Amino acid sequence: MVTSNNFVQKIGESKERPSDPRNREIVRPAFNDPFRGNFETPVNASDFSRIFINNLPAYRRGLSAQRRGLEVGMAHGYWLLGPFAVFGPLRNTDVAYLAALLATIGLIVISTIAISLYATVHQPPSQPIVTTPGVPDTYKTQEGWNEYASGFLVGGIGGAIFAYALLNFVVGRDFFGYFS
Repeated sequence: MVTSNNFVQKIGESKERPSDPRNREIVRPAFNDPFRGNFETPVNASDFSRIFINNLPAYRRGLSAQRRGLEVGMAHGYWLLGPFAVFGPLRNTDVAYLAALLATIGLIVISTIAISLYATVHQPPSQPIVTTPGVPDTYKTQEGWNEYASGFLVGGIGGAIFAYALLNFVVGRDFFGYFS
């Protein structure tokens, strides 16, 4: 029979053995500096997370600021049209895709303005974190952010127009009618 006193004694003994897997630290300060405000966890410190995040256009090496914004904008313009077409107030009308296109372009313009406003604010230099230890130089200057914003605007509108063309001319008018 195991008593609670015996159980507490067993736990105390396991804490004194460094080879016990329960005594390994799972979450620890990033770069062994507790004052950074960042932690290494099994998720963000894994090789998969690092490779995935560093291959996104925002952090991929060798891209200009405008190219980064263009790729991010194209993706956002392309996928934002769908929710506006499915959940918008004109979803079951003949102008649903056109309304979704205009709403998407409006949101892209608002986002571009927000990026440009962020560029005007003097921000401290980016600190390396666990998943992206090398922050691109694009994000260190106001000119880099403005180039990124212009690429985002062009890419976002282009992605939205491409999604609209696919929905309107290739897929058909009643595509989203199957889901409602």
